[in-house]
Amino acid sequence: MMKVLERFFNYVKFDTQSKSDVDDYPSTAKQFDLLNFLKKELDELGIKNELDEYGYLIGRIDSNIDKDVPKLALIAHVDTSPDASGKDVKARVIENYDGSNIILNEEHNVILKPSVFPSLKNNIGQDLVVTDGTTLLGADDKLGVAEIMTIVEYITNNPEYKHGEIVILFTPDEEVGNGTKFIDMKKLNADFGYTLDGGTVGEIAYENFNAAGARVTIHGKSVHPGSAKDKMIHSVNVAYEFDHLLPEEKRPQHTENYEGFNHLITINGSVEKTQLIYIIRNHDRDLFEEQKEEFINASELINKKYGDQSCILEIQDQYFNMNEILKDYKYVVDIAINSIKEEDVEPIIEPIRGGTDGARLTYLGLPCPNLGTGGYNYHGPYEYASIQEMNKAVEIVKRIITKTTEL
Repeated sequence: MMKVLERFFNYVKFDTQSKSDVDDYPSTAKQFDLLNFLKKELDELGIKNELDEYGYLIGRIDSNIDKDVPKLALIAHVDTSPDASGKDVKARVIENYDGSNIILNEEHNVILKPSVFPSLKNNIGQDLVVTDGTTLLGADDKLGVAEIMTIVEYITNNPEYKHGEIVILFTPDEEVGNGTKFIDMKKLNADFGYTLDGGTVGEIAYENFNAAGARVTIHGKSVHPGSAKDKMIHSVNVAYEFDHLLPEEKRPQHTENYEGFNHLITINGSVEKTQLIYIIRNHDRDLFEEQKEEFINASELINKKYGDQSCILEIQDQYFNMNEILKDYKYVVDIAINSIKEEDVEPIIEPIRGGTDGARLTYLGLPCPNLGTGGYNYHGPYEYASIQEMNKAVEIVKRIITKTTEL
């Protein structure tokens, strides 16, 4: 049987970086490279599966018990974040980590320090997978993919292991907020599920941000700089003016826990036209709506100062806090908490300062909390993962499957 680590190393070889603000779906065709590889693995394991045009790979394992129990979905996404390169990932293992600094890249002075990333102190004595400091690792969420595929192989090789019907779902474009945009819930056909897309093993998250994306387009007026006085309107300068109309304390570097933020992802422009792309996040729905109103107010002020249509604002809701739904499905959360405890791990219950496919799926009718996979510091070169936690995550999910048969 292939180990989780071996699978993970296979999967991070694929560059599956998604791309924001494009009309294609998936946003990058290269995500299909890994999806087709996973389809082949499912085929070889004898698992019924289908990969559709949108990049949804759905597999199904028939129940081997003689009573009706809920259909359980296990979900992970194949794409990696646009924030850092996912090409030519060079992963390596630090055995028996001793708590010291880890030099990821001496040439570029990229060092993984416990003083900066205190989670490392909890990983002393464990074997860690790290990058070479030039790319992200891809633990978000190829760890989840590797853990699910390890469980699938275990079920295939151990027919005496009792389970109900299990649905496997691998999605594209989660990192750009579109992981479930075209999902066919009838085809998915499950009663509840879990995304394996969290951090520290033992995490069980059932609260997440309400989320929206904002596109701000500033139109300027180009005039030869030699005769520009009182005529030129430089759209880049106006764009900065717009950004400073938003509350500075709501930038992500000033927030934590339940505090929301507005994050400027990209800004591109010239004299004539500049575009800003933001994400808007808050756990509290009312405060979330207030943040969107602040964008509207800033846009109106720019238009009042520079003329109508100087600022075009588009805001689109992406997903909402799944706790509004999951509070009525407490048993789904309890199954995970009890399974974590039975694996001698202390459950970590805290809100996600982000979102998962599970948030959208919950609102589409599939209650779907998020579980930790053993990865840390996602979306950049300081990302790392614990091999011991990877293996423990697999055991926790196997217990969840067993508990599902007892419902």
